[in-house]
Amino acid sequence: MDEPKHAIPAWVTRGKTIRQLISELQTFEDQDMEVRISLDYGDTHACISMVGKHEGRYCLLFNAESYHMGEWQAFMDAPGDEAQQT
Repeated sequence: MDEPKHAIPAWVTRGKTIRQLISELQTFEDQDMEVRISLDYGDTHACISMVGKHEGRYCLLFNAESYHMGEWQAFMDAPGDEAQQT
């Protein structure tokens, strides 16, 4: 990729901390609004299924739909402990 003609602002690539994100989300009037994630400015988006930690350094937002359409289905069909089937 070519170098941009104009410098990219630091806030674009630095990201936000959990504290900053929570503070920004608290400004929304409707606190029951669904939160979704997009990597293309909203042209496509997905629900946030899970929140987790990565290497103790990052908070990650996950969309788990593809997992539950694939691997999870096979896992649930596998013979084994009946308790896992619920």
